[in-house]
Amino acid sequence: MKMKMAAGQTIEIVYVDKAGKITQRRIEVKGIRDGRIRATCLTTGAPRVFLAANILAWQPVAEKRYA
Repeated sequence: MKMKMAAGQTIEIVYVDKAGKITQRRIEVKGIRDGRIRATCLTTGAPRVFLAANILAWQPVAEKRYA
């Protein structure tokens, strides 16, 4: 089963930047267009743009459920 990311979704990614540094980030997806993912990095709170081709792995973040 292939997962599809969507705007409004919170995901965790493993990403390689243009300098070749690999990082793991939790982001909130704002939009996806032309192989670019606009998102807010939840660690820094900063808006970022990620190239889809540079995402090595990703998974949805499980929502916290309160009793």
